[in-house]
Amino acid sequence: MEPTGLSDENVASPEDLSKLVMAAAKVPQIREYSTDTRFEVRVGRRMMRYGNTDSLVSRPDWKIEVQKTGYISRAGRCLVMQTVIEDRTIVIVLLHSFGKHTRVADARRVRKWMEATLLQATQATPPAST
Repeated sequence: MEPTGLSDENVASPEDLSKLVMAAAKVPQIREYSTDTRFEVRVGRRMMRYGNTDSLVSRPDWKIEVQKTGYISRAGRCLVMQTVIEDRTIVIVLLHSFGKHTRVADARRVRKWMEATLLQATQATPPAST
């Protein structure tokens, strides 16, 4: 409906958001700015400081390539990101998280589940014969 993304009339599916994240990850400036922990800009004679609301970007154990947090009343607190888990590029779309920190905790749980699942799959695969 409108470009800010703040209207409840804007509608996107998780699939739409994953496509958007993958497209954004191809733009170096978006990757850089979306994963900065904080950013300062001069407005007139004042410096304005902005902090990233995704605390995972400051964690050295996460390789986040691009991310965006958001909130509107119909979708709740949201987090979309492209990250690397176990050498695989993964897109995570989390919608309607209940608490302020729930979306980050949910992303951690998704990562933990993926690591465990990929480890099990690796262990279950017999080694290639030579």
